[in-house]
Amino acid sequence: MGICQESVYDHESHENVVGRDWLRFFFLEIDPLNFILPLLLASFGFSADPAPKVVYIKAGHLFDGTGDSTRAGCVIQVEGDRIKAVGSFREIPIPDGAEVIDLSRFTILPGLIDCHTHLGSRADRYDEINKFKDTPNHSAFAAVLNAKTTLEAGFTTVRDVGSRPFLAVDLRESIDEGFLVGPRIVASGPGISITGGHGDLNRYAPQVRISMFPEERDFKIADGIDQVRQVVRAQIKHGVDVIKVNASGGVLSRGDAPGAPQYSVEELKVLVEEAHAAGRKVAAHAHGAQGIKNAVIAGVDSIEHGSLIDDEGIKLMVERGTWLVADIYNDDYLLGKAVEFKLPQESIDKEKAIGQLQRDNFAKAVKAGVKVAYGTDAGVYPHGDNGKQFYYMVKYGLTPAQAIRSATSDAAELLGKSQSVGKVAPGMFADLIAVENDPLANIRALENVRFVMKGGAVIKSEKTPINLSIRDVKNSPLHDQNPLSASSPPSTIATPGANPASPR
Repeated sequence: MGICQESVYDHESHENVVGRDWLRFFFLEIDPLNFILPLLLASFGFSADPAPKVVYIKAGHLFDGTGDSTRAGCVIQVEGDRIKAVGSFREIPIPDGAEVIDLSRFTILPGLIDCHTHLGSRADRYDEINKFKDTPNHSAFAAVLNAKTTLEAGFTTVRDVGSRPFLAVDLRESIDEGFLVGPRIVASGPGISITGGHGDLNRYAPQVRISMFPEERDFKIADGIDQVRQVVRAQIKHGVDVIKVNASGGVLSRGDAPGAPQYSVEELKVLVEEAHAAGRKVAAHAHGAQGIKNAVIAGVDSIEHGSLIDDEGIKLMVERGTWLVADIYNDDYLLGKAVEFKLPQESIDKEKAIGQLQRDNFAKAVKAGVKVAYGTDAGVYPHGDNGKQFYYMVKYGLTPAQAIRSATSDAAELLGKSQSVGKVAPGMFADLIAVENDPLANIRALENVRFVMKGGAVIKSEKTPINLSIRDVKNSPLHDQNPLSASSPPSTIATPGANPASPR
Protein backbone atom coordinates (compact mmCIF):
# COMPACT_ATOMS: atom_id res chain seq x y z
CA MET A 1 0.00 0.00 0.00
CA GLY A 2 1.35 3.45 -0.86
CA ILE A 3 1.56 5.68 2.16
CA CYS A 4 0.30 8.69 0.20
CA GLN A 5 -3.17 7.13 -0.47
CA GLU A 6 -6.38 8.95 0.53
CA SER A 7 -7.91 7.87 3.89
CA VAL A 8 -11.10 5.73 4.03
CA TYR A 9 -13.40 5.93 7.10
CA ASP A 10 -15.07 2.70 8.41
CA HIS A 11 -18.47 3.84 9.77
CA GLU A 12 -19.11 0.60 11.71
CA SER A 13 -15.82 0.58 13.59
CA HIS A 14 -15.54 4.36 13.59
CA GLU A 15 -11.87 3.98 12.49
CA ASN A 16 -9.86 5.49 9.72
CA VAL A 17 -9.01 2.25 7.90
CA VAL A 18 -6.25 3.48 5.63
CA GLY A 19 -4.89 5.68 8.41
CA ARG A 20 -4.76 2.62 10.67
CA ASP A 21 -2.91 0.66 7.99
CA TRP A 22 -0.56 3.60 7.53
CA LEU A 23 0.29 3.56 11.25
CA ARG A 24 0.86 -0.20 11.13
CA PHE A 25 3.19 0.30 8.14
CA PHE A 26 5.01 3.13 9.91
CA PHE A 27 5.76 1.20 13.09
CA LEU A 28 6.36 -2.23 11.53
CA GLU A 29 8.15 -1.33 8.29
CA ILE A 30 9.92 1.92 9.22
CA ASP A 31 12.14 2.59 12.22
CA PRO A 32 10.47 5.67 13.79
CA LEU A 33 13.82 6.91 15.09
CA ASN A 34 15.23 7.05 11.59
CA PHE A 35 12.20 9.04 10.50
CA ILE A 36 11.69 11.34 13.46
CA LEU A 37 15.19 11.87 14.84
CA PRO A 38 16.45 14.00 11.94
CA LEU A 39 13.36 16.21 12.28
CA LEU A 40 13.94 16.62 16.02
CA LEU A 41 17.63 17.44 15.53
CA ALA A 42 16.79 19.98 12.85
CA SER A 43 14.20 21.63 15.11
CA PHE A 44 16.94 22.22 17.73
CA GLY A 45 19.41 23.60 15.21
CA PHE A 46 21.40 20.42 14.67
CA SER A 47 22.10 19.00 11.22
CA ALA A 48 23.78 15.99 9.65
CA ASP A 49 27.52 16.11 9.04
CA PRO A 50 28.30 18.62 6.29
CA ALA A 51 29.68 17.41 3.01
CA PRO A 52 33.49 17.24 3.04
CA LYS A 53 35.21 20.34 1.74
CA VAL A 54 36.54 20.14 -1.80
CA VAL A 55 39.74 21.94 -2.78
CA TYR A 56 41.51 21.97 -6.14
CA ILE A 57 45.30 22.32 -6.21
CA LYS A 58 47.09 23.46 -9.36
CA ALA A 59 50.52 21.86 -9.61
CA GLY A 60 53.18 23.25 -11.90
CA HIS A 61 54.94 19.88 -11.68
CA LEU A 62 54.06 16.76 -9.73
CA PHE A 63 56.29 13.98 -8.41
CA ASP A 64 53.72 11.48 -7.18
CA GLY A 65 56.09 9.30 -5.14
CA THR A 66 56.57 6.71 -7.87
CA GLY A 67 58.66 6.58 -11.02
CA ASP A 68 61.64 8.72 -11.95
CA SER A 69 60.14 11.91 -13.36
CA THR A 70 57.61 14.65 -12.76
CA ARG A 71 54.41 15.44 -14.64
CA ALA A 72 53.64 19.00 -15.73
CA GLY A 73 50.34 20.84 -15.40
CA CYS A 74 48.35 18.68 -12.98
CA VAL A 75 45.29 19.19 -10.83
CA ILE A 76 44.84 17.47 -7.47
CA GLN A 77 41.29 17.30 -6.18
CA VAL A 78 41.13 17.04 -2.40
CA GLU A 79 37.90 16.02 -0.68
CA GLY A 80 38.02 16.21 3.10
CA ASP A 81 41.25 14.64 4.27
CA ARG A 82 41.80 12.46 1.18
CA ILE A 83 42.85 12.87 -2.42
CA LYS A 84 39.84 12.39 -4.67
CA ALA A 85 41.47 12.62 -8.09
CA VAL A 86 44.75 13.47 -9.83
CA GLY A 87 44.98 14.39 -13.49
CA SER A 88 45.43 17.02 -16.15
CA PHE A 89 43.39 20.21 -16.38
CA ARG A 90 41.39 18.55 -19.14
CA GLU A 91 40.72 15.45 -17.05
CA ILE A 92 39.76 17.41 -13.92
CA PRO A 93 37.98 20.63 -14.88
CA ILE A 94 37.79 23.10 -11.98
CA PRO A 95 34.22 24.33 -11.42
CA ASP A 96 33.48 28.02 -11.22
CA GLY A 97 33.61 29.29 -7.66
CA ALA A 98 35.63 26.31 -6.39
CA GLU A 99 38.33 26.81 -3.77
CA VAL A 100 41.67 26.72 -5.56
CA ILE A 101 45.23 26.62 -4.25
CA ASP A 102 47.49 27.81 -7.03
CA LEU A 103 50.89 26.15 -6.86
CA SER A 104 51.49 26.35 -10.59
CA ARG A 105 55.01 27.74 -10.03
CA PHE A 106 55.98 24.88 -7.73
CA THR A 107 56.72 21.18 -7.68
CA ILE A 108 54.32 19.18 -5.54
CA LEU A 109 55.33 15.93 -3.83
CA PRO A 110 53.80 13.58 -1.27
CA GLY A 111 54.37 14.56 2.33
CA LEU A 112 57.79 13.27 3.33
CA ILE A 113 58.44 10.40 5.78
CA ASP A 114 61.31 10.14 8.27
CA CYS A 115 61.63 6.58 9.57
CA HIS A 116 64.09 7.35 12.38
CA THR A 117 63.33 10.19 14.77
CA HIS A 118 63.44 10.88 18.50
CA LEU A 119 60.83 13.60 19.00
CA GLY A 120 61.49 13.90 22.72
CA SER A 121 65.21 14.59 22.25
CA ARG A 122 66.99 17.93 21.90
CA ALA A 123 70.21 18.49 19.99
CA ASP A 124 71.39 21.30 22.28
CA ARG A 125 71.61 19.26 25.49
CA TYR A 126 74.57 16.86 25.33
CA ASP A 127 75.93 17.65 28.78
CA GLU A 128 75.60 14.40 30.76
CA ILE A 129 74.40 16.25 33.86
CA ASN A 130 71.04 16.69 32.13
CA LYS A 131 70.36 12.98 32.58
CA PHE A 132 70.12 13.67 36.29
CA LYS A 133 68.59 17.14 36.24
CA ASP A 134 65.70 16.63 33.84
CA THR A 135 62.29 15.28 34.73
CA PRO A 136 60.22 13.48 32.08
CA ASN A 137 58.39 16.75 31.48
CA HIS A 138 61.39 18.18 29.63
CA SER A 139 61.10 15.51 26.94
CA ALA A 140 57.35 16.04 26.70
CA PHE A 141 57.71 19.79 26.23
CA ALA A 142 60.41 19.24 23.62
CA ALA A 143 58.30 16.66 21.79
CA VAL A 144 55.40 19.08 21.37
CA LEU A 145 57.61 21.70 19.76
CA ASN A 146 59.66 19.20 17.76
CA ALA A 147 56.56 17.57 16.30
CA LYS A 148 55.29 20.90 14.99
CA THR A 149 58.70 21.88 13.64
CA THR A 150 59.06 18.53 11.87
CA LEU A 151 55.67 18.87 10.22
CA GLU A 152 56.42 22.39 9.03
CA ALA A 153 59.63 21.05 7.44
CA GLY A 154 57.46 18.89 5.18
CA PHE A 155 57.61 15.58 7.06
CA THR A 156 53.97 14.61 7.47
CA THR A 157 54.72 11.11 8.81
CA VAL A 158 57.52 9.96 11.12
CA ARG A 159 58.52 6.85 13.00
CA ASP A 160 59.69 7.62 16.53
CA VAL A 161 62.15 4.88 17.46
CA GLY A 162 63.03 5.58 21.06
CA SER A 163 61.74 7.93 23.73
CA ARG A 164 60.74 7.81 27.38
CA PRO A 165 57.97 5.32 28.16
CA PHE A 166 55.39 5.91 26.35
CA LEU A 167 55.86 9.47 25.23
CA ALA A 168 55.59 8.73 21.51
CA VAL A 169 52.33 6.83 22.00
CA ASP A 170 50.76 9.71 23.94
CA LEU A 171 52.05 12.25 21.41
CA ARG A 172 50.62 10.20 18.55
CA GLU A 173 47.21 10.12 20.17
CA SER A 174 47.22 13.84 21.05
CA ILE A 175 48.04 14.71 17.45
CA ASP A 176 45.49 12.27 16.03
CA GLU A 177 42.71 13.77 18.14
CA GLY A 178 43.62 17.29 16.99
CA PHE A 179 44.84 18.59 20.33
CA LEU A 180 48.42 19.11 19.09
CA VAL A 181 49.92 19.84 15.69
CA GLY A 182 52.41 17.35 14.31
CA PRO A 183 53.04 14.56 11.83
CA ARG A 184 51.44 11.16 11.78
CA ILE A 185 53.49 9.07 14.19
CA VAL A 186 54.43 5.41 14.11
CA ALA A 187 55.43 5.05 17.76
CA SER A 188 57.86 2.74 19.51
CA GLY A 189 58.56 2.50 23.19
CA PRO A 190 62.07 2.75 24.62
CA GLY A 191 64.69 0.82 22.67
CA ILE A 192 65.02 -2.63 24.24
CA SER A 193 68.54 -3.17 25.58
CA ILE A 194 70.69 -5.67 27.43
CA THR A 195 72.00 -4.71 30.87
CA GLY A 196 74.98 -2.46 30.22
CA GLY A 197 73.98 -1.98 26.62
CA HIS A 198 73.13 0.98 24.40
CA GLY A 199 69.91 1.71 26.27
CA ASP A 200 71.24 1.42 29.83
CA LEU A 201 72.87 3.93 32.20
CA ASN A 202 76.50 2.87 32.18
CA ARG A 203 79.74 3.66 34.00
CA TYR A 204 78.26 5.55 36.93
CA ALA A 205 78.43 4.56 40.59
CA PRO A 206 76.28 1.48 41.37
CA GLN A 207 74.04 3.48 43.70
CA VAL A 208 73.04 5.86 40.88
CA ARG A 209 69.65 5.04 39.39
CA ILE A 210 67.28 6.82 37.02
CA SER A 211 64.04 4.92 36.79
CA MET A 212 60.34 5.59 36.39
CA PHE A 213 59.13 1.99 36.38
CA PRO A 214 61.68 -0.14 38.26
CA GLU A 215 59.36 -3.12 38.55
CA GLU A 216 59.13 -3.14 34.73
CA ARG A 217 62.85 -2.41 34.20
CA ASP A 218 61.58 0.79 32.57
CA PHE A 219 60.05 -1.34 29.80
CA LYS A 220 63.45 -1.63 28.12
CA ILE A 221 66.13 -3.64 29.97
CA ALA A 222 65.78 -7.32 29.09
CA ASP A 223 68.26 -10.17 29.50
CA GLY A 224 67.49 -13.65 28.24
CA ILE A 225 64.58 -15.05 26.29
CA ASP A 226 61.96 -14.75 29.03
CA GLN A 227 62.62 -11.08 29.79
CA VAL A 228 62.78 -10.24 26.09
CA ARG A 229 59.41 -11.87 25.51
CA GLN A 230 57.88 -10.09 28.51
CA VAL A 231 59.09 -6.60 27.62
CA VAL A 232 57.82 -6.87 24.04
CA ARG A 233 54.42 -7.92 25.33
CA ALA A 234 54.42 -5.08 27.86
CA GLN A 235 55.25 -2.48 25.22
CA ILE A 236 52.51 -3.78 22.96
CA LYS A 237 50.11 -3.63 25.92
CA HIS A 238 50.81 0.08 26.19
CA GLY A 239 50.10 0.88 22.57
CA VAL A 240 53.32 0.88 20.56
CA ASP A 241 53.17 0.50 16.77
CA VAL A 242 56.70 -0.84 16.32
CA ILE A 243 59.33 -2.55 18.47
CA LYS A 244 62.81 -1.02 18.65
CA VAL A 245 65.70 -3.22 19.79
CA ASN A 246 69.35 -2.34 20.31
CA ALA A 247 71.28 -5.13 18.63
CA SER A 248 74.68 -3.48 19.02
CA GLY A 249 76.46 -0.79 20.98
CA GLY A 250 76.06 2.87 20.12
CA VAL A 251 77.83 6.18 19.58
CA LEU A 252 76.03 8.36 22.10
CA SER A 253 75.83 5.75 24.85
CA ARG A 254 78.49 5.59 27.53
CA GLY A 255 80.74 2.59 28.06
CA ASP A 256 79.89 0.38 25.09
CA ALA A 257 81.37 -0.13 21.62
CA PRO A 258 79.31 0.54 18.47
CA GLY A 259 80.67 -2.62 16.86
CA ALA A 260 79.79 -4.99 19.71
CA PRO A 261 76.70 -7.21 19.31
CA GLN A 262 74.32 -6.94 22.25
CA TYR A 263 71.78 -9.73 21.77
CA SER A 264 72.11 -13.33 20.65
CA VAL A 265 70.30 -14.58 17.57
CA GLU A 266 68.06 -16.69 19.83
CA GLU A 267 66.99 -13.69 21.90
CA LEU A 268 66.36 -11.61 18.79
CA LYS A 269 64.30 -14.37 17.19
CA VAL A 270 62.02 -14.46 20.23
CA LEU A 271 61.65 -10.69 20.10
CA VAL A 272 60.76 -10.76 16.40
CA GLU A 273 58.38 -13.67 16.89
CA GLU A 274 56.46 -11.83 19.62
CA ALA A 275 56.34 -8.57 17.68
CA HIS A 276 55.24 -10.11 14.40
CA ALA A 277 52.62 -12.25 16.12
CA ALA A 278 51.04 -9.01 17.33
CA GLY A 279 51.30 -7.34 13.93
CA ARG A 280 54.24 -5.09 14.87
CA LYS A 281 57.40 -4.64 12.84
CA VAL A 282 60.85 -4.57 14.38
CA ALA A 283 63.52 -1.89 13.92
CA ALA A 284 67.00 -2.94 15.05
CA HIS A 285 69.62 -0.38 16.05
CA ALA A 286 72.81 -1.99 14.74
CA HIS A 287 76.15 -0.38 13.93
CA GLY A 288 78.39 -3.43 14.14
CA ALA A 289 78.73 -6.07 11.41
CA GLN A 290 77.86 -9.02 13.67
CA GLY A 291 74.96 -7.22 15.33
CA ILE A 292 73.56 -6.43 11.88
CA LYS A 293 73.82 -10.06 10.76
CA ASN A 294 72.30 -11.36 13.99
CA ALA A 295 69.31 -9.04 13.57
CA VAL A 296 68.81 -9.85 9.88
CA ILE A 297 68.99 -13.61 10.54
CA ALA A 298 66.44 -13.16 13.34
CA GLY A 299 64.01 -11.54 10.88
CA VAL A 300 63.90 -7.86 11.83
CA ASP A 301 62.24 -5.54 9.33
CA SER A 302 64.83 -2.76 9.28
CA ILE A 303 68.42 -2.13 10.27
CA GLU A 304 68.95 1.31 11.75
CA HIS A 305 72.37 2.92 11.09
CA GLY A 306 74.16 -0.07 9.54
CA SER A 307 77.46 1.75 9.93
CA LEU A 308 79.92 -1.16 9.88
CA ILE A 309 78.02 -3.54 7.63
CA ASP A 310 80.20 -6.00 5.72
CA ASP A 311 79.72 -7.83 2.44
CA GLU A 312 78.08 -10.81 4.15
CA GLY A 313 75.61 -8.53 5.91
CA ILE A 314 74.78 -6.75 2.68
CA LYS A 315 74.17 -10.07 0.95
CA LEU A 316 71.87 -11.20 3.77
CA MET A 317 69.88 -7.97 3.62
CA VAL A 318 69.37 -8.27 -0.13
CA GLU A 319 68.32 -11.93 0.13
CA ARG A 320 65.87 -11.31 2.97
CA GLY A 321 64.53 -7.96 1.81
CA THR A 322 65.58 -6.19 5.02
CA TRP A 323 65.40 -2.39 4.87
CA LEU A 324 68.37 -0.15 5.64
CA VAL A 325 67.63 3.11 7.46
CA ALA A 326 70.98 4.91 7.54
CA ASP A 327 71.40 8.31 9.20
CA ILE A 328 74.23 9.60 7.01
CA TYR A 329 73.77 13.35 7.58
CA ASN A 330 74.22 13.78 11.32
CA ASP A 331 77.99 13.13 11.33
CA ASP A 332 78.38 16.77 10.27
CA TYR A 333 76.40 18.00 13.26
CA LEU A 334 77.96 15.68 15.82
CA LEU A 335 81.50 16.70 14.90
CA GLY A 336 80.52 20.35 14.61
CA LYS A 337 77.81 22.10 16.57
CA ALA A 338 77.22 19.27 19.07
CA VAL A 339 80.72 19.72 20.44
CA GLU A 340 79.70 23.22 21.52
CA PHE A 341 76.80 21.65 23.44
CA LYS A 342 79.20 19.50 25.50
CA LEU A 343 79.03 16.25 23.57
CA PRO A 344 81.24 13.91 25.63
CA GLN A 345 84.68 13.15 24.23
CA GLU A 346 83.90 9.42 24.20
CA SER A 347 81.06 10.04 21.74
CA ILE A 348 83.19 12.38 19.63
CA ASP A 349 85.85 9.67 19.32
CA LYS A 350 83.27 7.04 18.39
CA GLU A 351 81.73 9.28 15.73
CA LYS A 352 85.13 10.06 14.23
CA ALA A 353 85.78 6.33 13.99
CA ILE A 354 82.56 5.34 12.20
CA GLY A 355 80.99 8.43 10.59
CA GLN A 356 82.72 8.26 7.21
CA LEU A 357 82.71 4.45 7.26
CA GLN A 358 78.94 4.55 7.58
CA ARG A 359 78.65 6.71 4.45
CA ASP A 360 81.02 4.51 2.47
CA ASN A 361 79.20 1.35 3.51
CA PHE A 362 75.87 2.96 2.65
CA ALA A 363 77.21 3.44 -0.89
CA LYS A 364 78.17 -0.24 -1.04
CA ALA A 365 74.72 -1.32 0.16
CA VAL A 366 72.98 0.90 -2.38
CA LYS A 367 75.10 -0.47 -5.21
CA ALA A 368 74.29 -4.03 -4.12
CA GLY A 369 70.54 -3.37 -4.18
CA VAL A 370 69.70 -3.17 -0.47
CA LYS A 371 66.28 -1.57 0.05
CA VAL A 372 66.67 1.91 1.54
CA ALA A 373 64.17 3.94 3.58
CA TYR A 374 64.78 7.51 4.70
CA GLY A 375 65.69 7.98 8.36
CA THR A 376 67.81 10.71 9.91
CA ASP A 377 68.05 10.22 13.69
CA ALA A 378 66.39 13.60 14.23
CA GLY A 379 67.06 14.68 17.79
CA VAL A 380 70.77 14.00 17.36
CA TYR A 381 70.67 17.12 15.15
CA PRO A 382 67.90 19.77 15.40
CA HIS A 383 64.41 18.73 14.38
CA GLY A 384 63.29 20.52 11.25
CA ASP A 385 66.59 19.93 9.45
CA ASN A 386 65.39 16.46 8.39
CA GLY A 387 65.64 17.37 4.69
CA LYS A 388 69.39 17.90 4.82
CA GLN A 389 70.05 14.18 4.45
CA PHE A 390 68.76 14.01 0.86
CA TYR A 391 71.97 15.62 -0.39
CA TYR A 392 74.12 12.92 1.22
CA MET A 393 71.95 10.08 -0.02
CA VAL A 394 72.43 11.32 -3.58
CA LYS A 395 76.14 11.95 -3.00
CA TYR A 396 76.58 8.36 -1.84
CA GLY A 397 74.75 6.54 -4.58
CA LEU A 398 71.02 7.14 -4.89
CA THR A 399 69.51 9.03 -7.81
CA PRO A 400 67.39 12.04 -6.79
CA ALA A 401 64.24 10.08 -7.63
CA GLN A 402 65.39 7.12 -5.53
CA ALA A 403 66.21 9.41 -2.62
CA ILE A 404 62.75 10.99 -2.79
CA ARG A 405 61.05 7.61 -3.06
CA SER A 406 63.02 6.47 0.00
CA ALA A 407 61.16 9.20 1.91
CA THR A 408 57.77 8.65 0.27
CA SER A 409 56.49 5.39 -1.25
CA ASP A 410 59.41 3.23 -0.08
CA ALA A 411 59.24 4.56 3.47
CA ALA A 412 55.50 3.97 3.49
CA GLU A 413 56.12 0.35 2.49
CA LEU A 414 58.53 -0.15 5.38
CA LEU A 415 56.02 1.32 7.81
CA GLY A 416 53.15 -0.76 6.44
CA LYS A 417 51.31 2.43 5.40
CA SER A 418 51.35 2.12 1.61
CA GLN A 419 47.57 2.37 1.40
CA SER A 420 47.41 5.78 3.07
CA VAL A 421 50.64 7.78 2.72
CA GLY A 422 53.69 8.10 0.49
CA LYS A 423 52.01 8.74 -2.87
CA VAL A 424 49.86 11.38 -4.54
CA ALA A 425 47.03 9.18 -5.72
CA PRO A 426 43.26 8.83 -5.25
CA GLY A 427 42.34 7.46 -1.83
CA MET A 428 45.56 8.51 -0.13
CA PHE A 429 45.66 11.06 2.67
CA ALA A 430 45.99 14.57 1.28
CA ASP A 431 49.51 14.95 2.67
CA LEU A 432 51.32 17.23 0.23
CA ILE A 433 54.32 19.53 0.10
CA ALA A 434 55.56 22.06 -2.44
CA VAL A 435 59.06 23.27 -3.24
CA GLU A 436 60.03 26.11 -5.52
CA ASN A 437 62.73 24.32 -7.52
CA ASP A 438 62.83 20.94 -9.22
CA PRO A 439 64.21 18.45 -6.65
CA LEU A 440 65.16 16.04 -9.42
CA ALA A 441 67.56 18.68 -10.72
CA ASN A 442 68.59 20.00 -7.30
CA ILE A 443 67.84 17.67 -4.41
CA ARG A 444 68.58 20.44 -1.91
CA ALA A 445 65.25 22.03 -2.89
CA LEU A 446 63.77 19.70 -0.28
CA GLU A 447 65.62 21.61 2.45
CA ASN A 448 63.28 24.56 1.83
CA VAL A 449 59.68 23.35 1.78
CA ARG A 450 57.36 26.24 1.03
CA PHE A 451 53.94 24.63 1.46
CA VAL A 452 52.68 21.80 3.67
CA MET A 453 49.27 20.16 3.71
CA LYS A 454 48.37 17.33 6.07
CA GLY A 455 45.05 15.57 5.74
CA GLY A 456 43.62 18.34 3.56
CA ALA A 457 44.51 21.12 6.01
CA VAL A 458 47.12 23.72 5.09
CA ILE A 459 49.78 23.69 7.79
CA LYS A 460 52.33 26.01 6.23
CA SER A 461 52.20 28.48 3.37
CA GLU A 462 54.82 31.05 2.58
CA LYS A 463 52.45 33.40 0.84
CA THR A 464 54.87 34.97 -1.60
CA PRO A 465 54.82 33.94 -4.35
CA ILE A 466 52.14 31.36 -3.48
CA ASN A 467 48.52 32.47 -4.01
CA LEU A 468 46.13 30.38 -1.95
CA SER A 469 43.34 30.24 0.60
CA ILE A 470 44.53 28.94 3.96
CA ARG A 471 42.26 26.56 5.81
CA ASP A 472 42.12 26.88 9.57
CA VAL A 473 44.15 24.41 11.60
CA LYS A 474 44.71 24.17 15.31
CA ASN A 475 47.98 25.73 16.36
CA SER A 476 50.34 24.29 18.90
CA PRO A 477 50.34 26.18 22.21
CA LEU A 478 54.12 26.38 21.85
CA HIS A 479 53.99 28.02 18.39
CA ASP A 480 56.21 30.99 19.28
CA GLN A 481 57.92 29.65 22.38
CA ASN A 482 61.35 28.21 22.88
CA PRO A 483 61.69 24.81 24.57
CA LEU A 484 62.07 25.08 28.30
CA SER A 485 65.52 24.62 29.79
CA ALA A 486 66.31 22.68 32.93
CA SER A 487 65.75 24.63 36.12
CA SER A 488 66.56 22.05 38.79
CA PRO A 489 69.94 22.39 40.52
CA PRO A 490 72.85 20.12 39.63
CA SER A 491 73.22 17.07 41.82
CA THR A 492 75.42 14.03 42.03
CA ILE A 493 72.43 12.03 43.25
CA ALA A 494 70.00 10.83 40.61
CA THR A 495 66.52 12.31 40.96
CA PRO A 496 63.36 10.43 39.99
CA GLY A 497 62.79 10.62 36.28
CA ALA A 498 63.43 8.71 33.10
CA ASN A 499 66.70 7.89 31.46
CA PRO A 500 66.34 9.52 28.05
CA ALA A 501 66.54 7.25 25.02
CA SER A 502 70.02 7.10 23.53
CA PRO A 503 69.86 7.95 19.83
CA ARG A 504 72.68 7.03 17.44
